[in-house]
Amino acid sequence: MPTTNTEPTEPVSNDPTGLARVFRALRHRNYRLFFIGQGISLIGTWMQQVAMSWLVYSLTNSALLLGVVAFSALFCTFILTPFAGVLVDRWNRHRILVVTQTLAMVQALTLAAVVLSGSAAVWNLVILSMTLGLINAFDMPTRQAFVLDMVPKREDLSNAIALNSSLFNGARLIGPSVAGILVAAVGEGLCFLINGISFIAVIACLLAMRIDLPETGKIHDDFFKGMKDGISYAWGFPPIKYIILLLALSSLVAMPYPVLMPVFVKEVLQGGPNTLGFLMSAAGVGALAGAIYLASRRNVLGLEKIIVISSCSFAAGLVLLSFSHILLLAMACMALTGFGMVVQLAASNTVLQTIADDDKRGRVMSLFVMSFMGMAPIGSLLFGWMASIIGVATTLLMGGSVCLAGGLLYAWRFSSVKDIAHRAYVKKGIIHEK
Repeated sequence: MPTTNTEPTEPVSNDPTGLARVFRALRHRNYRLFFIGQGISLIGTWMQQVAMSWLVYSLTNSALLLGVVAFSALFCTFILTPFAGVLVDRWNRHRILVVTQTLAMVQALTLAAVVLSGSAAVWNLVILSMTLGLINAFDMPTRQAFVLDMVPKREDLSNAIALNSSLFNGARLIGPSVAGILVAAVGEGLCFLINGISFIAVIACLLAMRIDLPETGKIHDDFFKGMKDGISYAWGFPPIKYIILLLALSSLVAMPYPVLMPVFVKEVLQGGPNTLGFLMSAAGVGALAGAIYLASRRNVLGLEKIIVISSCSFAAGLVLLSFSHILLLAMACMALTGFGMVVQLAASNTVLQTIADDDKRGRVMSLFVMSFMGMAPIGSLLFGWMASIIGVATTLLMGGSVCLAGGLLYAWRFSSVKDIAHRAYVKKGIIHEK
């Protein structure tokens, strides 16, 4: 590969400092509205996730069935996301989000009605989980691609993505703790009801946006050709290819770890719903710290290296967790796990959105979603099956070890990823050459 003596640098601008730098994407009105609405809604989302895992385990006392329910939610995402990515590049993303968020609200309220009426059973929880997976197949790539529509200045894109991660993981601090208290006091149904109501905030904020997006693609183009072109583009661009492959591996062997947390809490830590809430909140603390760190960065330079470090940190947290039998030690391991996972996801997201061509961003982000959300159903089943045979601690140990091997393999290809990504930054005017 030819080398160059030019050195990429950040464009000269009135760069904010301190807290102003951390929150600079909020100066864009549409993103500020999105941030407020999502901040409220995500608390409910985390409450539902914790309550669902505890409800399934309480009904079945089976690690395998925990994996089955998670599989049912995420399998639809895995299958449908590549098709959704083509539509995201063609349709108005703002309208898609309004529809998907409304449907997610209906799903949460239906789940609340089923549980509060005493009709909850594994079969209807699976159906409702599949429904949410179907909605997320369209919602998640749209939300990822919509960030640049709300934040038109590319120099603020990495900050907006990091703030999204801080929002997601800040909600993780509140949601699981509240869910643990409510589940112990009154049961899971109220958690689902609160989640359904919380969607009103994000829908209202979406409707309040002043945004007029044109249709982003040619409707008469062949649909399957568009999907094939997107996959070929991603596979032929090494930074995109290697980042997505690493995320897919992490999603398969490490990211399904929350599925096993009820089992780990009950069998290893001898705890209950409150303990589960503490563990998930500890992961949220680490994840929030990672997101704030990324938000404080000035630009995208160095993110390729951070992907290596964070993926290995994520893996190390799981390996150490597998040996933990004390709550405080387990919480520290969960914090490291949360930090590594969110930094890997957010850094990967930022690099992909930054280097992808505008007319293919929806399809690239659909592959991104597929890599970390779509592989998780297989990983959830795998984790549940392994935990039922070899135990939860050994399963976490093996998953973390394979994830660590993947991070080291990505590090081996680091130079080519870095060089090509930097040339893309220069081409798009994100950084300049001296």
